[in-house]
Amino acid sequence: MNEQTPNRRNQLARKLIVDLSIMTVIGVVLAFIGPFGSFQEPLAYRLVSWLAFSYLGYAIYSPMSYFVGKLRTLLDLPTTGLWIAAVLIATVPMTIAVWSIGFLPGPIRAPTLEEGLTSYFYVLVVGGGVTALFYALESRNATEMALTEQDVDASSEPASVSPVKDVPRFLDRLPAEIGTSLIALEMEDHYVRAHTALGSELVLMRMRDAVAELDGIDGMQVHRSWWVARGAVADVKREGRNVRLVLDGGLEAPVSRANVAALKEAGWL
Repeated sequence: MNEQTPNRRNQLARKLIVDLSIMTVIGVVLAFIGPFGSFQEPLAYRLVSWLAFSYLGYAIYSPMSYFVGKLRTLLDLPTTGLWIAAVLIATVPMTIAVWSIGFLPGPIRAPTLEEGLTSYFYVLVVGGGVTALFYALESRNATEMALTEQDVDASSEPASVSPVKDVPRFLDRLPAEIGTSLIALEMEDHYVRAHTALGSELVLMRMRDAVAELDGIDGMQVHRSWWVARGAVADVKREGRNVRLVLDGGLEAPVSRANVAALKEAGWL
């Protein structure tokens, strides 16, 4: 179910190359600017240091997107608040790394409270700024690509012919290797992950646009991050007031409390 298709691996490889290229540019710019007193060091030293900090920061901050996506789904919390918390948390190990590297190759001295807070603030300014930049770029790119796909789809339809309704348009977006037996849609950042009986694949579009292309499939959006096909529901889990749908293949989709009543009325629960 979670095996990556070649297309998905290509997307990840391309994203990694683009992200590291951006981090390289950021590292070079910071080296020439020399913030936080580093301008006193030779340029070669600044280049090595800031490039190393840039790549290290990417390795620490970038995985936060995974946890933000999962917590947003599980707890139904706003993305902005989760990202702020994630940056505050990720800055702790980054600060420790920056402080420790500054003492190499000699022994590492423990900072005083004032030194620790000052270092944390400096790292937070840079790390938070870069994270905000990446988030803004990804949001813009996702919006532009989704709009481009919609324009291409619209222009490819003859004006005098009504679109075919027999096959939901969303299924045409899926690669042949995962089939069209749709189980659920799961929102991941700016993508929608389509889960089928044969696997899963990321599609660059908004959840509401994906759901709008599912005409003819009996299902319901049970959570702002999940749409579920009714025929794929195998069981229902209840933990207090929390309800989760157990789907074919072992997936579990959370049900927002606002949708519990609607599911009961529709006979799902």
